[in-house]
Amino acid sequence: MMRALGLRWKKWKQPSLMRRLLLAQMAVVALLWTMAIALLLYDSYEDPELLKYEKIFRSILSIAENLADQPARQQQSLAAFDMALLESVGDGDAASDTAPVMQVWQKDKLIYRSTAAVPVILNTVPNRIETVKAGGREWRARTLVSSNGDTRVMLAETSVWRLTVTVMYRGFYVLPLVISLPFLIFPAWLSMRVALRPWRQVTKETSERGPADMTPLSYTPPHKELQPLVQSINSLLQRVRDSTSRERSLIADAAHELRTPLAAMRVNVEALKEQSTDEGQRELMGNLLRSNDRAARLVGQLLQLMRSDAVLHGDLPVMLSLDALVQDRLAMIEGLARARGVELELDCEGHVPVLGERESLASMVDNLINNAIKYSPENGTVMVRVAREGARAVLTVADRGPGIPPALRERVFDRFFRNPDQTQSGSGLGLAIVKSVIDRHGGEVVLDEALGGGLRATVRLPLAAAEAPQPMLCT
Repeated sequence: MMRALGLRWKKWKQPSLMRRLLLAQMAVVALLWTMAIALLLYDSYEDPELLKYEKIFRSILSIAENLADQPARQQQSLAAFDMALLESVGDGDAASDTAPVMQVWQKDKLIYRSTAAVPVILNTVPNRIETVKAGGREWRARTLVSSNGDTRVMLAETSVWRLTVTVMYRGFYVLPLVISLPFLIFPAWLSMRVALRPWRQVTKETSERGPADMTPLSYTPPHKELQPLVQSINSLLQRVRDSTSRERSLIADAAHELRTPLAAMRVNVEALKEQSTDEGQRELMGNLLRSNDRAARLVGQLLQLMRSDAVLHGDLPVMLSLDALVQDRLAMIEGLARARGVELELDCEGHVPVLGERESLASMVDNLINNAIKYSPENGTVMVRVAREGARAVLTVADRGPGIPPALRERVFDRFFRNPDQTQSGSGLGLAIVKSVIDRHGGEVVLDEALGGGLRATVRLPLAAAEAPQPMLCT
């Protein structure tokens, strides 16, 4: 439980462009709402809604003048009109901080006011909206005088600063955000997900690439924001491809050029060894020949590696039988196995067709079997098996050697890497060649421990679409 929560928290803490964009949209909505509230408050300050209507003032003057001889009805009518004003502005409580205030004078006597909590408010200039201080507060007030000068009406609204505090205090600003933002999150997330679909397409294509695939991205987005990114990726791939090609050409040329002097050196050393009668010199020349063999083998593996890297992606045109290929290579290697006292055993389960490049696949088989022979003990056995497994061809090579520690079973496919505890000589290229060939053919290779000890290499390649399996016996 705690581990799951920890993983979720770690995932949430990881920076996310989607979350960043979502928060940015929420911030924009909040900013727009703040600007709308600010504009409303500014407008209410510059042009108070209630104070600009002339007919309201005239109606109050008419009530006060027409009922001047009936004080009770005058008070009742003014109070009813005051309540109507309160209802029109959405505030039914005259004692509220935001409620408008009405005060009426007749013959310089205050005959009505909305609430006793607000002192008398006097304008300096009639019929003009002014900011007036009264009762320790600021009001936006306007006073209109009757034509005969006997009656005057004052209407006042609270100052914008007081209104601002009231709006914030009562939640008129925060509450709409709290209610609306959760409902805006999903549409905003959905819109961003749809808008970022081309970005995900580029990401998908790059993530599906293998480490050796340096071809340009096939997806060319029309969007001007994505075009520079795709062009930069394609430019980088082109530079890496050119650099790899130059490196491959250099290694291939150097390896090819080394074959001739190595062959000449071997011929000369063999000739000298035959002519020499000194046992010490013959032993030294024997060591020199063995070193020459290792150098020649390294040159040969470098050429194999370069050839396997040169196989292009796409449909490989040659249909061949993996079982027949393995039999052919075992026949070629049998002499080496006999010289080392190792027995080769082959188990085939019928016809196993694959589509591939014969020379590269032969190199892959040779390296797997040579490695098994090399590390097998004297009088040991190397088991080779070819079979079908669903839609895949399976080649298994198992030996009784020291094996490879689990921690190093992935690293041994790196070029020139060798197990530090290994006593046998080698270049560290054999399994790199195997991995390169298998990757080019869309397969996989797994190293694990063989039954009874040793190492087992399992290669899986796609089966070719053969017309019908042709069973054959393997011995």
